[in-house]
Amino acid sequence: MFEFKLPDIGEGVVEGEIVKWLVKEGDRIGEDQPMVEVMTDKATVEIPSPKAGVVAKIHVPEGKMCKVGQVMLQIDTAGGNGKVTAVPTPAPTVARPVATPAKPTASASASATGKALATPATRKLARDMGVDISTVKGSGPNGRVTAEDVKAVTGQSAQFAKAAREEVRQLPEPRVAQQGDERVPLRGLRKKIAENMALSKRTAAHFTYVEEVDVTELVAYRDRAGARAEERGVKLTYLPFIVKAVCAGLRKFPMCNATLDEAKQEIIYRKSYHIGIGTATKEGLMVAVVRDADRRSIFDLAAEIDRLAKAAREGKARREELTGSTFTITSLGALGGVLATPIINFPEVAILGVHAFRPQPRVVNNEIVVRTVGNLSVSFDHRVVDGFEGAMFLQEVVKYLQDPTLMFMEMV
Repeated sequence: MFEFKLPDIGEGVVEGEIVKWLVKEGDRIGEDQPMVEVMTDKATVEIPSPKAGVVAKIHVPEGKMCKVGQVMLQIDTAGGNGKVTAVPTPAPTVARPVATPAKPTASASASATGKALATPATRKLARDMGVDISTVKGSGPNGRVTAEDVKAVTGQSAQFAKAAREEVRQLPEPRVAQQGDERVPLRGLRKKIAENMALSKRTAAHFTYVEEVDVTELVAYRDRAGARAEERGVKLTYLPFIVKAVCAGLRKFPMCNATLDEAKQEIIYRKSYHIGIGTATKEGLMVAVVRDADRRSIFDLAAEIDRLAKAAREGKARREELTGSTFTITSLGALGGVLATPIINFPEVAILGVHAFRPQPRVVNNEIVVRTVGNLSVSFDHRVVDGFEGAMFLQEVVKYLQDPTLMFMEMV
């Protein structure tokens, strides 16, 4: 009887959520056959079986957390003739770096490597609050850093507790189940999205500014460049041009490409332009990140955006392709509507919403003509970006989209 334990699936990861079992008890499973999906932070990892046999017992149900080193399931490698033995509950273990034997192994004390012991959720909270978790003294078992330890560093523990109590008092009474209702567990990516959106709204002081953009010239330019793009196997949409225009705006208004370190009371101006692109997948909205977008050509941006979107939709995007953005663009293309108030991708300080481009009557040189027009809505964190600065940033983006030749004249 083979006991499969949750392996080390990333440096610093000590546990993961069982999102979905791909097998059930009694199933025959082959070696390297995918058997479970595990989520840590934003990334979902599909783990294959190291042995062939019959699934004898699943120890961790869907929606529950599993620690690294904890038995997840048992496989009867004798093909159903093996004897199931009792499995003791393992002591909590700490993830060890894989394929880097030169590194010291983490122990019950974090002092050996200087790396704090904490769950992925606590590490994310620390990142979101701008706290260096390696400097936090843990009050949990074996010196583990808890969420309260992180909050206490910035003096927000009592504040968060009070806010939580207020939220509980304001919550409506649970609805009585009615015939036809369906309850679906909040887990996996949808749970992470819910947590991140709530954190952003709770933390950042949102305000939204909307401006109209006349993209008639951009449409014509893209149509002319489309044939050349197809020759290179590239699908040319408006997004690469929007990314270029955004980079130009961020370069002129760096406070929009920043983050706020609340613990140190410092604004960090990002010197790289890693643009996140909101991507709809069957599991929910993910942000694929185009690294160093300011250094890429229009065709290169188009190819990279397409590659990342496919990887995200197919569940093959790597963790580094879904994290580390400095500014995010969200667009629904033709379904983009008239306007929206997008929620900031925390801990960034701004997000751009792109809405549908449609033919509209406009007055040009005192004549009514048909132009292709759409709206851009951008939300800012008012703690970092003032209204005037935010409006000027969007006007800069609009300038480049209305006259796309500027992108090449000024090499943005």
